[in-house]
Amino acid sequence: MVTTVEYVRHRIVPDDRKVFEKAYAKASGALAAAPECIDYELSHCQEETDRYVLRIRWTSVEDHLQGFRKGERFPAFFAAIRPYVTVIEEMQHYLATDVAGSGGAGVDEGAVAQPEDEGAVAQPVGDAEHAPDAPGTPTIHAWPGGDAALNRLTEVFYGHVLEDPVLAPVFAGMDDEHPRHVAQWLAEVFGGPEAYTAERGGHPHMASRHLGRGITERQRRRWVDLLQDSADGVGLPADPEFRAVFLHYIEWGTRMAVLYSDGNPPPVDAADVPRWRWGQTPPWQPAG
Repeated sequence: MVTTVEYVRHRIVPDDRKVFEKAYAKASGALAAAPECIDYELSHCQEETDRYVLRIRWTSVEDHLQGFRKGERFPAFFAAIRPYVTVIEEMQHYLATDVAGSGGAGVDEGAVAQPEDEGAVAQPVGDAEHAPDAPGTPTIHAWPGGDAALNRLTEVFYGHVLEDPVLAPVFAGMDDEHPRHVAQWLAEVFGGPEAYTAERGGHPHMASRHLGRGITERQRRRWVDLLQDSADGVGLPADPEFRAVFLHYIEWGTRMAVLYSDGNPPPVDAADVPRWRWGQTPPWQPAG
């Protein structure tokens, strides 16, 4: 599949940066749900701090302009970023060349991170980046259907949690917004929008929600099993590659949650929210 990369460059004055990033975090929901969008990323320049670059990979220029732009998701996207259209300096499509590859920076196997928010799973220690996926590979967030799929998963999952004799005591008094917050966390970890960081405070907030909870191994294991059952129930992809990397993260994250909930937890500000990648099991895609 020949994909195209769109770059959108902005200049944003310092006082507007937080609002600008929140606007794109909101707009990213439309990208995450769009079948024409492979992945996206908003980057902030370190040298010239008024510069931002939005990178979006589309399945094709035609799919972007004729599909997304004329589809049902574009109005919500445009409404969120409308105030910043006048400060766009470039908006162009690019085709990748054959010059591409991975660098020599190693992967730290002891460092990758976790899910959620107010009481069930958490925490990275050290450098939480995996080696990059091959060009053209969808993010783990995009593969099952983006934000819509993860919101569906957490709504069903927490409905079961509140009726489960092992987990219900852990989530007694759970906020109604908790499933959405957990979906935001999973989306960000799996390479989707950074809405959890923008709205909730990122890893320090998530990690702090586990402190002192005394999560047991029985509760941890039940959380994992019930989430897998819920993934089946809502129809998340059942291909071996997706389920392997999904369970890899959930196992790691729940065990970190137990550590954070214990009497001697790691520092809650040990790392930023990481981006989980496919690693050893990239998704199978037909050639061509």
